[in-house]
Amino acid sequence: MQLRPLQDRVVIQRLDEETKTAGGIIIPDSHAEKPAQGKILAVGPGHRVTDGSMRALEVKVGDTVLFGKYSGTAVKVEGKEVLVMKEDEILGILH
Repeated sequence: MQLRPLQDRVVIQRLDEETKTAGGIIIPDSHAEKPAQGKILAVGPGHRVTDGSMRALEVKVGDTVLFGKYSGTAVKVEGKEVLVMKEDEILGILH
């Protein structure tokens, strides 16, 4: 990947949305919601604290995370759409 996030930002690739419900109903692409889960592709060096030191991020490359529906900024890198967002927009890490 050619995108290196700065400070406390991360680069996330959305996971594919389910196209079938639990009952077996197929959801067309036009009605499928954007997934709010993704895999972290890159992380910045950390957040600068008021005393000048750096606080490392809690997430790391490869983590699967949950984020808000409208979080981040969508950008295209090498033909793929990814999200760039601050670490504090991430709601949690999925295990």
